[in-house]
Amino acid sequence: MDKKALYNISYGLFILGTRLDNKINACVTNTCIQVASDPVRIAISVLNTNLTCSMIKQSGNFSLSVLDERTTLDTIKNFGFQSGKNIDKFESFPYSVDENGSPYITRHTNALISAKVVSSSDLGTHTLFIAEITDAKILSNFQSVTYDYYQNKIKP
Repeated sequence: MDKKALYNISYGLFILGTRLDNKINACVTNTCIQVASDPVRIAISVLNTNLTCSMIKQSGNFSLSVLDERTTLDTIKNFGFQSGKNIDKFESFPYSVDENGSPYITRHTNALISAKVVSSSDLGTHTLFIAEITDAKILSNFQSVTYDYYQNKIKP
């Protein structure tokens, strides 16, 4: 099987943030789709070994920063190539918090989506979360990063 064929599926690139007690964390995800319109619900998929996944399971809330084409490899590295178990990913990265207390990045982001988990399903390597949107905001007019754009323009 040529797994590169999956790169041809069109989807975005996001920073998925959450808070549990006094700890904030985030990771990179490329899986988010709207699955219902009334109420508005999305589905996200998160690697089970990520700290963000276990924190979302416990907190029931998350934010989704929709990355725009100004995104740099440094942003991806900061949130995707290291673990929040070992470092504070927000220590030197500008962020704010949404209405649920979840962090979202304020640089390289064109939209914020805040959500509350309504169900989840263990998929083996990942957990699929279905969440109701509690708030959404436009943050810039720059184009969203697609996974294809990441593969061809950002990734070395």
